[in-house]
Amino acid sequence: MKDEAKDIANQPIAAEANPEGGDAPKAPAKKKRAKAAGKAKGATAAVEARIGHAFADPNLLIQAITHVSALKSGRKRGDSYQRLEFLGDHVLGLVVSDMLYVAFPNADEGELSKRLAELVRKESCADVGKSLGLLDDIKLGSVGASADARLRKSVLGDICEAVIGAIYLDGGHAAAAEFVKRNWTERMHKPRRPLRDPKTVLQEWAQGKGLPTPVYREVERTGPHHDPQFRVAVDLPGLASAEGIGGSKRAAEKVAASIMIEREGVGGGNDG
Repeated sequence: MKDEAKDIANQPIAAEANPEGGDAPKAPAKKKRAKAAGKAKGATAAVEARIGHAFADPNLLIQAITHVSALKSGRKRGDSYQRLEFLGDHVLGLVVSDMLYVAFPNADEGELSKRLAELVRKESCADVGKSLGLLDDIKLGSVGASADARLRKSVLGDICEAVIGAIYLDGGHAAAAEFVKRNWTERMHKPRRPLRDPKTVLQEWAQGKGLPTPVYREVERTGPHHDPQFRVAVDLPGLASAEGIGGSKRAAEKVAASIMIEREGVGGGNDG
């Protein structure tokens, strides 16, 4: 018994006897990963500051701004912004839908749908991306100077949605919602395009007030025959006329109606 115990005690511990065992390479691998993460963080710091989200995993942001053309040989298309764009598109739709539901309690489903479509279209996303300086952050391959500029503009809206998807994966719904609210709230209250024909809005408002249909009259026509300018006034009993100018009578009528709508504080237009 004593001899056996002595033999066991004298046996070297496996890790000491084999310092090149299976666990030893882990330290260098960890250092390598840490170095790579630090490098990625340094590359995204400026972008993070502009978009207002510090990534726990900066590689998500790098993927979000990487175009397919920038992928090295052997990498899949899924390593570009495209999958994150898919996710971000749906996150954006959900968050904006919630914002609209809360902000416009009297709007029906049709109006909410129109507002949603305006806010999540690619042009709106591109506007947000441009305001955040994402245009120059997009990672492209060697496509040539002229193609570079065109490609950046064409995918800017997609890249913005990909960034939303990256924020969602990195920080969850709350972080993505905060980003969307910060960049879409003003746009929600001030749409870039009329949601409804202002002539229709004014007519419905007049009918609701018991007033007759608005009357439009041409006040003046100026300019050459090939490029005329029309000045049109819209009249309603008891209200001052409103005038608008446009390249056609219909365009001028819309401007006049919009001016009266804004002046009288009519609901159902851009400000809901």
